[in-house]
Amino acid sequence: MTGLVSAGAANATSGADSSDVTRWIVPQTQQAGESYWTSERMMNATPGDVLVADNVASAHPSDVKVGPKKTVGKQKADPQVAAAQVAPIDNIGKVFFTLGGSDYVCSGNAIASGNENTVVTAGHCLNSGPGAFASKFTFVPAYENGSAPFGQWNATELYAPTQWTSGGDITYDTGFAIVASPTGTSLSDTVGASGVSFNDSRGLTYSAYGYPAAAPFTGQTLQSCYGSATDDPYGQSESQGIPCNMTGGSSGGPWFIGSGSNGYQNSVNSFGYNNISNTMFGPYWGSVIASTYDAASA
Repeated sequence: MTGLVSAGAANATSGADSSDVTRWIVPQTQQAGESYWTSERMMNATPGDVLVADNVASAHPSDVKVGPKKTVGKQKADPQVAAAQVAPIDNIGKVFFTLGGSDYVCSGNAIASGNENTVVTAGHCLNSGPGAFASKFTFVPAYENGSAPFGQWNATELYAPTQWTSGGDITYDTGFAIVASPTGTSLSDTVGASGVSFNDSRGLTYSAYGYPAAAPFTGQTLQSCYGSATDDPYGQSESQGIPCNMTGGSSGGPWFIGSGSNGYQNSVNSFGYNNISNTMFGPYWGSVIASTYDAASA
């Protein structure tokens, strides 16, 4: 689905305003140069899940770890709990960035926007929440086994909800990057772009994608899960969980409404609990995240 925002998003920014959005113009000296993200650096980058565990509410600190674990009980909507490898999808890719002097890897997706150069990922994949924004952020669409058929797209601006950048509230774990074209052709025109939707019903059925890098995965291929969303059982966030065993490195990968990658994107891979097996949680995309999208996509 290209170039679309759902009709349900027409009033998406109601209840949100510019104070909900933090913008970071990436200094030239902090942008990724052509030679920084070598194949070796990409292979050695740490999965970004380690950046988010402290942001999940501390009522059950021993239970919190990004990367869903083993399945328990019955799931709804004939779930595909075990992630299945799928062929590369042009608009979905890996995200590489530096925070605190260390290199990290997440997942991301190209989305419809007025500037045609917008990528969405998890908030913790571009801001430490609360704290500094990432440097050397780059998006590599359709990555597979070290191949980057569309090159590297380096970020020039980063956006995230202020609730994330100032408070580290896991409910708002979503971020947007504006990237510069390495060829002069926009990202949307090069790889396509997913439509996005906000303020939808809870409990929808989703297809999630990402590049999990922790065992049993390698981070070298795109993986996908499918199932119906349920609320955070601890009530520690407004996030929803779907049955999925993807691990660290999949953070920021897109959730599409329905089956397959052609639906509207409506969340991203965010976090998991140790004692809630095989469940990936993603933020509910409401008015605040819609406001951040509006600012980034103009």
